[in-house]
Amino acid sequence: MTPHQDFFLDPRPPAPTLPQAPVLSDALQVCPPHAAGIDIGEAEHWVAVPPGCAPQPVRRFGPCPVDLDALADWRIDCGVTPVAMASTGGDWLPLCALLEARGVPVLLLDPRPAKRAPGRPQTDRLDGKWRQRLHTYGRLAGAFRPEDHVGVLRSDVRHRQLRLTSAAHPMQPMPKALQQLHRTRTQGVRDLTGVTGMAIINALSAGARDPVPLAQRRTPHCHHEADDIAQALQGPWRAEHLLA
Repeated sequence: MTPHQDFFLDPRPPAPTLPQAPVLSDALQVCPPHAAGIDIGEAEHWVAVPPGCAPQPVRRFGPCPVDLDALADWRIDCGVTPVAMASTGGDWLPLCALLEARGVPVLLLDPRPAKRAPGRPQTDRLDGKWRQRLHTYGRLAGAFRPEDHVGVLRSDVRHRQLRLTSAAHPMQPMPKALQQLHRTRTQGVRDLTGVTGMAIINALSAGARDPVPLAQRRTPHCHHEADDIAQALQGPWRAEHLLA
């Protein structure tokens, strides 16, 4: 190489060779070959297994515990391992618990994207078969399911919130009923659900009408004096407003 030949050489490194694109197959791959699909209903469950697993690949079962045991036994006889079902309402809970107790992996589907999928049949008999085929090709995504201890905590928190909400409904008409009785909370007890307010309400329900003994039920932490509460509790008492 002469001293003038290196002037025409490219100092940049050669471009890397791009990997070849994979060849896409036209056929869908079968991920779990022994998958089953279940359409959960309030009165009946339709179960679909692969056509070669049973002479009757689609069967109907009832919602009773005996029917669920027969469903699980038939699934074991067919050799089906994973099961796909939709989480509509709470009808799926007993069957899901039974299948998981027998070691069957359950794929719980979100019903919203499952309903929007194209080609979904409109009958319960074909709906389970449709889920079974999509699950066989790995086209279904499972919904989020917490662990057992988290599920127990979530149920307790939801139950507590429901009880608190339902307990507040009977208290809502009470301020209006006191206003119709010409009793104002600004002169008496402002918080009817407090210790003083509930003591006075319970005494009124028991038949007490004298304002002075009613005012003596106040707690030391109450912001109003007993004389102010007794003055606010004076006047006539109408039966329909007392009932409210």
